[in-house]
Amino acid sequence: MSQIRTFFAGATTMASALAAVFMLTGAKEPPKHGQFDEITVGRINIVEPDGTKRIVISNRAQFPGDFMQGKEGARPDRRSFAGMLFINEEGTENGGFIQKGSIAPDGTISSGLSLTFDRFRQDQALQLLNTDGADYQQTVIKINDVPNFKVTSMEDVRRFGEEASKLPSSEQQAYWQKLSGQGRLSTNRIFLGNTRDKGSALQLKDAQGRVRMMLLVGADGKAEIQMLDEAGKVSKTISPASKD
Repeated sequence: MSQIRTFFAGATTMASALAAVFMLTGAKEPPKHGQFDEITVGRINIVEPDGTKRIVISNRAQFPGDFMQGKEGARPDRRSFAGMLFINEEGTENGGFIQKGSIAPDGTISSGLSLTFDRFRQDQALQLLNTDGADYQQTVIKINDVPNFKVTSMEDVRRFGEEASKLPSSEQQAYWQKLSGQGRLSTNRIFLGNTRDKGSALQLKDAQGRVRMMLLVGADGKAEIQMLDEAGKVSKTISPASKD
């Protein structure tokens, strides 16, 4: 009996010693690996060891807001989407993929998918977009000039919107044009997609977002290149029928 007591006393001492070693050295449990044929969830947060979110995959009901330096902000405008958000090392949103699709009792379609890539601490620099609505369907690629976050932050963008909403409607366009001229706003530079009249177009724009060249193919198959001035007026057209 005394030998058994001695054995258990020794085992207890050894266990206590091992526990102390784990606590002092910061040793962790070995990683756990699981394998599943199927998993059903409402939302998945993929995180770093320190808890920083890097990817969020979510249904519509639990879709997150936006992330800036580890803090999540409210985005009620995203509550109609399900999808995925990309988040960088500092905890700031870096782009994402969102999608929705429904049809109303009157037959009206409301559908859209958007894949975006953001500039650091800023808004989307590249977007692949597909929309399908009551009027027409469109699929486009957009490439944007986005100001450095030190020039215009996302908080600045929100403030601009609030200030513009307080102005008379007759003054709002001038307000936005002034900010654009100062390089404070994102500007679309390249647009590639289909058009409302069943054609296809490539638009190349200047730093102010004005279309300066278009490559067009109409629904009837006719192709042409248009060059435009600052006012948006076509200054030259090149087509198979044009002469040098």
